Amino acid sequence: MNKILLSFLMLSFFLRLSADEMLPILNYSPSSYHAETQNWCIRQSSNGNIFVANNKGILEFNGAEWKIYPTKNQTVMRSLCVNGNRIYSGCYMEFGYWTTDNTNTLRYISLSQKIKNRLEDDEQFWKIISLQQWVLFQSLHRIYIYDTKTDNYQIITSKNNLPKMFETGEKVYFQKMDEGIFVLKNGKPQLISDDELFKTNIIINIFQVHENLLVELQNNGFFVLKDNRVIPWKTSSLAQINTLSVYSSIRLRDGNLALGTIGDGLFILSPSGDIISHIDKKNGLQNNTVLSLFQDKDNNIWLGLDNGISCVNYSSPFRVYNDTKGVFGTVYASAESDGFLYLGTNQGLYFKKFDSDDDFQPISGTKGQVWVLKKIGGTLFCGHNDGTFIVSNGTAVKIAGQLGTWNIQPIPGNDHLLLQGNYEGLSVLQFTNGQWQYRNKVDGFNISSRYFEFLNGHQLFVSHEYKGLFALQIDNDYRHVLRYHLIKDIKTYPNAGMTLYEGKVIYFNNTGIFEYNTTTGNFVLNKTLTGDLLKNDGYLSGKMMIDNSDKLWIFTQNDILNLLPGGIDNKFQIGSIALPFGLRENVAGYENLLQLHQNTYLLGTSNGYITFNLDQIKPRKYGIFLNSVEVWRQNSDKTQLAFNVPNDNLKSYENNFQFSFNVPVFEKFNETKYQYILVGFDNKWSEWSSEPTAQFKNLPSGEYTFKVRAMVGNQLTENVDSFSFTIARPWYLSNWMIVVYLILLVVLFLVINQYYQIRYQRHKAQLEKDKQKELELMQAQNDKELMKLRNERLSFEIEAKNRDLASTTMAIVKKNELLNTIKNELMHENGTRAVKSAIQFIDDNLENNSDWEAFQEAFNSVDRDFLKKLKENHPALNPNDLKLCVYLRLNLSSKEIANMLNISPQSVEIKRFRLRKRMNLEHEQNLTEYILNI
Repeated sequence: MNKILLSFLMLSFFLRLSADEMLPILNYSPSSYHAETQNWCIRQSSNGNIFVANNKGILEFNGAEWKIYPTKNQTVMRSLCVNGNRIYSGCYMEFGYWTTDNTNTLRYISLSQKIKNRLEDDEQFWKIISLQQWVLFQSLHRIYIYDTKTDNYQIITSKNNLPKMFETGEKVYFQKMDEGIFVLKNGKPQLISDDELFKTNIIINIFQVHENLLVELQNNGFFVLKDNRVIPWKTSSLAQINTLSVYSSIRLRDGNLALGTIGDGLFILSPSGDIISHIDKKNGLQNNTVLSLFQDKDNNIWLGLDNGISCVNYSSPFRVYNDTKGVFGTVYASAESDGFLYLGTNQGLYFKKFDSDDDFQPISGTKGQVWVLKKIGGTLFCGHNDGTFIVSNGTAVKIAGQLGTWNIQPIPGNDHLLLQGNYEGLSVLQFTNGQWQYRNKVDGFNISSRYFEFLNGHQLFVSHEYKGLFALQIDNDYRHVLRYHLIKDIKTYPNAGMTLYEGKVIYFNNTGIFEYNTTTGNFVLNKTLTGDLLKNDGYLSGKMMIDNSDKLWIFTQNDILNLLPGGIDNKFQIGSIALPFGLRENVAGYENLLQLHQNTYLLGTSNGYITFNLDQIKPRKYGIFLNSVEVWRQNSDKTQLAFNVPNDNLKSYENNFQFSFNVPVFEKFNETKYQYILVGFDNKWSEWSSEPTAQFKNLPSGEYTFKVRAMVGNQLTENVDSFSFTIARPWYLSNWMIVVYLILLVVLFLVINQYYQIRYQRHKAQLEKDKQKELELMQAQNDKELMKLRNERLSFEIEAKNRDLASTTMAIVKKNELLNTIKNELMHENGTRAVKSAIQFIDDNLENNSDWEAFQEAFNSVDRDFLKKLKENHPALNPNDLKLCVYLRLNLSSKEIANMLNISPQSVEIKRFRLRKRMNLEHEQNLTEYILNI
């Protein structure tokens, strides 16, 4: 048996596992592809993109984004056909083909325009077939045969309706209502069957089966056309098939038939006619009316629906059971026992017959959270929030009431004892009198014990995700914990896990995988295994599981990993299933995996479970494509750049770019991530991202190469697609401007040199000027010093003269006072002649002007301008008034003035009064102050 047939048989077997375990389905609603609801035809181009004939036009889907191209006349697109780089299309009163230009944009070329006058009124083109050099366009009454080499047309016309046209075995068949089935030979229709069955019933498809034709009718099932005889196709599903109203059908590459029905969804039949699978709205489709079917290069089945588009991953190794009715909720544990499949969920324990289409049924008395299902020695135990149950034949019997049974394990060396981990420590089950029953709680340790593992008999390790990892020593009868301690070299972390594998206690947290070293008594980090597991996958959960094949399963952020002990190098062999956490939809830290068959597994999810077959998970080759490169300047519209032509003339302001890329992968459980680098701008690749675009703004001028690669699941694309472009320098940095700048630089140098020469001369002149000013300032300073000396000398002279004036004044005052005293004394004596002569002498001496002249000369030497100013201001003053003013100027008292003038003080006052009048002073004005201020 060849490998292809073997793989088909395995696929058929896997399809039959359960009618409720469905192929993965991707659904695209009209709101996601932004077009109308109905989709009449689906095809695929050579680069893997999907094209859909939609009511609004032709849709293009590259796995990352949808594009729509309206029909030329804005009518419904009915048919498509891909041949090389051409995509032929047909709609109302129009047919032609689309080609991709150098910007990866579809451009339409009309073929019907040349024969527009030969088209029938109200004609629509429902089917297109490409065969060798001819392309056939079928409407309801005509077939137009277009020769791509000669550009000529041949038209086959029918009076009766032509519902369908079929390509089978390099031949083209079609049906004429009321006439039968025809085949084209040498461009001419030839009748091959006029059976009444084919005259009155619409034929959906015709398949080649050996030398015969298998004819599918819309409402009456299949018939075999053999030697001009029509024989009903006898199958085990005949009764059900005959009730279907089929609108579209195709033969799959494995020989199975896919039937798209009106109202009943999709049916997949085996080559012998047995129903393998039925997919409808209840188990994943958006709509039950299938207008078109297509199988792509990756064997996915595309369904053009009456409302939306669906893609069934026909070759997927995964099957999905969705609890669409919300019966049991999130699956935390699963087990197979005695021909039954059990699911432990957050709502209770459920079961059904294994490999049956039955619905899951709840088991009485188990409502609530189930934590674990474990088969030990042929007995299935259920660890429940309410305690521990034994499960058998769809029933559960409670044997222990300790709350929260996390885990149950055999005690080494004692087949009659089991150790339980509960919310509040550990407890023991014992097999007595042919049944398991609760025996005791292990005293001395009351910490929640979800993970525990034995090592060397009575040594036990217990892991608590918040408190840490404990080492316990238990007595021989498992009734008391003798001692325990916290292992300090292990850090706690949520969802950390522990298991016993290959005789080693393994602890797994976010920092890595640790192995217990019995020699040192410590947990040691396994750097090699930690690096292999966490390098690209990312830590998610420390939960580890061991299956019946001794594989160790680990659940990471991006993958599900399985490990087997290594070969010659004694390293672990690591297998990987690219099923990221976001797609597998389970609860982190509570992952659960059940081995159904040798390589078939069941993975519990938040809405049911996923089954997968390891034999079908194989590495594939993927390619990445750059879809478009858009450039724009600030605040302007985007322009697409062409591929395969130089892009080295971009303006400096055209420096904003957006790159779109894709991998044409259409699988539900394959996540595509992209990584890119812009050489010339970045020096390292970007982080992995699911976003199929990259944008760069305000790039400087220079040469760039954009490179992009992708990872589908955990498989890198074979190629790295790239796009090179050059952003020109701005005008002010162009070559001719650089020459201008050099010239300007030389001129600037000369100007600066001349400027500094002038500035030097000016500076030199300024220095000389400053020196001259400094000399002049020094001269002025010297003159000032000389002037100061002169002033000081004059001050000394004035002071000396003041002293002389004061001395002179006081001498005169003293002299006159003395003379007056003597005179007064003599006047008291008898008036002798001698006395009289003396008095006369004294009077002559007092009235002598020599004293005044000496006084006046001394006064003028001190204050020579006073008398001048006084005479100018008061010309009416007589000499006696001037004398009085001089004495007042010297601030002499009235008594002193009286002595000077040889008069009484009263006379002085009278003189002062008269002086005021001559000077016209106001009454309140002080005479002495006035004279002092002159």
